[in-house]
Amino acid sequence: MNYEALLTRREAASFLAISPRTLELWAIRGGGPAFVKVGHLCRYRMADLQAWTEARTRQHTRDTPSGGVE
Repeated sequence: MNYEALLTRREAASFLAISPRTLELWAIRGGGPAFVKVGHLCRYRMADLQAWTEARTRQHTRDTPSGGVE
């Protein structure tokens, strides 16, 4: 198996150019990237961060996740 390194919340937030607090809130409320629980810690896989980012790529502000226009 190919296991990749798990990123800390601070490292993941840096990659996404957001605050660690935003990631923390998303982990509590939902809507953020998938994470792995290691004991009481949240860790992030780079592949999950990239997939989450790709799923939010739009051509313009009215794009929907399926690629259509609202």
